[in-house]
Amino acid sequence: MRISDIKSVIVKLINHMDELKAEIIKLEEVTSELDPSESLRKEYGKQIYAYSEEFLGRLNEAGTYSTKLVNNDSFLMNGEKESLEQLIEIYSEQVAETGIRPASGGHLGFIPGGGLYASALADFLVDITNEYAGIRFSSPGGVAMEDALIDWLKSIFRFPKSAVGNLASGGSIATMTAFTAARDRHKIKAERIKSSVVYLSRQVHHCVNKALRIIGLEDLVIRYVSLDGNHRVIAEKLNSQIEMDKREGLNPFMVVASAGTTDTGAIDPLAAIGAIASANEMWYHIDAAYGGFFILCEEKKTLFDGIDTADSLVVDPHKGMFLPFGIGAVLVKDVEAVFHSHHYTASYMQDAVNDQMLMNPADISPELTKHFRGFRMWLPLKLHGIKPFVACLREKLLLTKYFRRRLVEIGFEVGPAPDLSVSYFWYPSEIDENDFNQRLMKLIHEDGRVFLSSTMIGERFVIRMAILSFRTKLETIDNAIDMIDQARKTLERRGGNA
Repeated sequence: MRISDIKSVIVKLINHMDELKAEIIKLEEVTSELDPSESLRKEYGKQIYAYSEEFLGRLNEAGTYSTKLVNNDSFLMNGEKESLEQLIEIYSEQVAETGIRPASGGHLGFIPGGGLYASALADFLVDITNEYAGIRFSSPGGVAMEDALIDWLKSIFRFPKSAVGNLASGGSIATMTAFTAARDRHKIKAERIKSSVVYLSRQVHHCVNKALRIIGLEDLVIRYVSLDGNHRVIAEKLNSQIEMDKREGLNPFMVVASAGTTDTGAIDPLAAIGAIASANEMWYHIDAAYGGFFILCEEKKTLFDGIDTADSLVVDPHKGMFLPFGIGAVLVKDVEAVFHSHHYTASYMQDAVNDQMLMNPADISPELTKHFRGFRMWLPLKLHGIKPFVACLREKLLLTKYFRRRLVEIGFEVGPAPDLSVSYFWYPSEIDENDFNQRLMKLIHEDGRVFLSSTMIGERFVIRMAILSFRTKLETIDNAIDMIDQARKTLERRGGNA
C-alpha cells in the first residue's frame, strides 16, 4: 500500500473518531438531565418535602377511605416532559387521595402497614446510594446490617444461631422460601405429591395456599384441622387426623400454625402442635406475619410458647414493627435445605464468590436483584430504640379491648376475645342479619373517616377491626364508634336499605 493510501485511511479513521466523539458529546447533553445539578436537586427536594409535610399535617383530619374514581388518563405515557409540580399534583389527587389512605391511623381494615418517617428517610438514602444487598461482594456493609437484623429476630423468637434468615418483600415471598425448603427437605416431588399431606387451619392466611400452588404442590392433600370456639387449632384433632392418614398410607409432611390469624387474631397452641410435628418427623411452619412481634409484650409472651420448635417462621416488620410496606422476614433452621432450594451460580458472577463459607442473601431467596431493605428497619430501631415499639404494640392491645367494649355499649355483638389486636363484630338486626351488616359496611365505606373491612365467619357476615397502625389512638377509636353508630342509625331509619 502506498504512503498516500495509508494517510488517507488514517484521515478517515480520525474523521470517523471525531464524528463518533461528537455524537457521544451531543447525547451527553441530553442524558445529563437524568443527573440533575445541585441547585435542581435542592429545588426538587423542597417540593417533595413541602408535599410530604402538607400530607402529614392534615393526615389526622383527612378521611381514611375515599370512593373517588381514578382518572386513568392522568397516568398515560406520552414520552413528554412535565414539571415535578404537576407530577406531585397527579400523585396527590389520583394516588394518595383515592382508595385507602394506609398512612392514616384510621386504617383499621385488613392488616395495616406502617410507614415510619425514619424508614422513609432510610429508603431515600438507600435509593440515592443505590445499594445492592444481594451479595456480600457488592455491599459487605449492607449484608452485614441485614445479618445483624436476622440475628436479632432469631433472638426474639428463640431460634438457634445456626438458623438462616432473609429479609424478603413480604410474607408471601418469605412463605414461599420456607415451603420450598420444606418440599426439598422431604423430597415431595413427582408421584409423592399426591400422597403427601399438609395440615392447615381454615383461618390460615391465603398466601399459604398460594405458595403451595406456585411451588408445584397444588395436587397434594390439604387437611383443614378442626378449630375451637376461639378459632384455634385443636391439637388433639390434628394428631388424630395425622394418625388416620398414616394408616391410609398417606405421607403427612408439613403442618402450618398461626401466631395471629388475619381474620380473628388467634394464636394456635404452638407448643402442642410442635410436639406433634416432631413426633411425626414433619416440617413445622409458623405464620407469625401479623402477630409475631407481640411476643415483645410481657403480657403476651406465654401465648408464644413453642414458637421456637418451628422449622421455619415468617414475620412481617411492615406489620408489627410499623415499617413501610415491602419487608417481611423468614427464619429457617435447616440451612442445607434452604440453600439447596435457592442457591445457584453463573459464570458472570465469579468475581463475587469470594468466600464459599459465607452465605449471601441471594443464596436463600428467590430474589437475585434485591432491594436493600435492611436500612429501613435498622435506622428506626437504632434511632428510637425498642421501647416505643413495644409501647405501641401494648397500646394496640388495649385499644382493641376498648373498641370491643364501646361496640357492646352501642348494641353490637362481638366475637370471642382475641389473643391480639384483630377482632370482629356485627349488629344483631331483626331484619336479615347478613344483609343488614353488608349494607352497614357499605355506609361505613361511604363515610370513610375510618376504614374497616369485612369477612365471613362460618355463614355470618362480620365487620373486622385490625388495630395495628402506630398512628391509631384513643381518638381514632372514638371516631370509629361515632361513625359506626351513625351508619347504624341511618340504616335503621331507612328500614335496612343503604
